[in-house]
Amino acid sequence: MQMAFAVKINHMNELKIKTSVQVIYLGGPTVIFEIGGLRIMTDPTLDPPGDFPAGPDYIIKKLSGPALQNIGEIDLVLLSHDQHDDNLDKAGRQLLSIVPQVLSTPAAAQRLGGTVKGMEPWQKITINAPSGDEITITATPARHGPADVEKLAGDVTGFIITINGDKDSGIYLTGDTVFYQGVTEVAGRFKPKYVFVFAGAAKPRTPFSLTMDSNDVVDTAAAFPDAMIIPVHYEGWSHYSEGGDLLIGSFGALGIAERLKILLPGVATLLY
Repeated sequence: MQMAFAVKINHMNELKIKTSVQVIYLGGPTVIFEIGGLRIMTDPTLDPPGDFPAGPDYIIKKLSGPALQNIGEIDLVLLSHDQHDDNLDKAGRQLLSIVPQVLSTPAAAQRLGGTVKGMEPWQKITINAPSGDEITITATPARHGPADVEKLAGDVTGFIITINGDKDSGIYLTGDTVFYQGVTEVAGRFKPKYVFVFAGAAKPRTPFSLTMDSNDVVDTAAAFPDAMIIPVHYEGWSHYSEGGDLLIGSFGALGIAERLKILLPGVATLLY
């Protein structure tokens, strides 16, 4: 499959206006946000289906390719981490080489080089969209499994996207994390309108989950009571052990079905 990549140079506009925000879900952890002419992609997984080695004697399988073949122009990539193929595959790495800016962990920045900037938790950067809106990206804590998992899974990060300094209507991307104190710390500082949870209860030959299971997603919904919960990272790879049906059932059983939104792959969805 041929992927069409393009890079756009932003032209700044001094006008500060509130803009519409839409999202396109490509599959796995990969979405594209369109904010005032700025196009932001999360964790690029753009390869076709295939096998990916995850150790000397273990393979994870990518079951489906991205919902769109031509992804258009990308200005910024928010990369939760670089060490796992289900968050950054081969075509995703090719994309990083031509994107003007990539935000990730300090360890990823050292490994990848190029335009990748490493961010510590709570560090932030502000970018002007072509519309003139100020888009602020704040790195958030994340933990890729149970306590002390860093020795196995490495460092990860999440992100908060706010527009024109409005902390009460932003977007929270959890990154590959379980529900733990770091997520509640985010809830203490921000009141996002949308929370994109990296779900799927990923278990690549581990007895424990490396990403949120359905209970974690429900706990996240409780931590952000005013937010719509949007799951990603729950389909398209063989080691995701929980799918969308379980999330729908869990939210329905608790009487909060209206707080869960399942995105249609490849379809632009208006958030604001």
